[in-house]
Amino acid sequence: MVSKHNIFLIGPMGSGKTAVGRHLARMLHFTFHDSDSDIEAKTGVDIAFIFDKEGEAGFRVRERESIGRLTRLESIVLATGGGAVIEEDNRRVLAERGVVVYLATSIDQQLERTRHGRHRPLLNDTDPEQKLHDLMLRRAALYSVIADITVSTDGRRVQLVAEEIHHKLRQAQLP
Repeated sequence: MVSKHNIFLIGPMGSGKTAVGRHLARMLHFTFHDSDSDIEAKTGVDIAFIFDKEGEAGFRVRERESIGRLTRLESIVLATGGGAVIEEDNRRVLAERGVVVYLATSIDQQLERTRHGRHRPLLNDTDPEQKLHDLMLRRAALYSVIADITVSTDGRRVQLVAEEIHHKLRQAQLP
């Protein structure tokens, strides 16, 4: 049986899910997983290639499968993709199988953190600021509705964010 001894990080791209997740997993002595990295390992290609060949819909199918499998593991910290919350099945599975932590961040911070990366297919061939704004309009409520804990990452070091999450988990008597 799956217990609430897992931590699932959700939030927009550039919120720090992977970096914070790695640090938090070390603090908790949990195993770290990243759903995007898992998809890349299973397919042998990067996310941008999947978007190019299968579109966002094809990627979302793979993402749902990855999240379904990874959330059945025990004592993990899972960094999800920014759009993982779009799928109702993902929201249900994340909420049922672990503690969901929403890493909230501003559009300005997202722009700063994503501006040099080319591995973000949703930002290619578009105005990144407008796209991030549009994505946040559609996703913010979905992040909030399943979050057990919300932490802002704006202008903060990874270690401090991980320590705040750890403190909030202890306060709530969670893993």
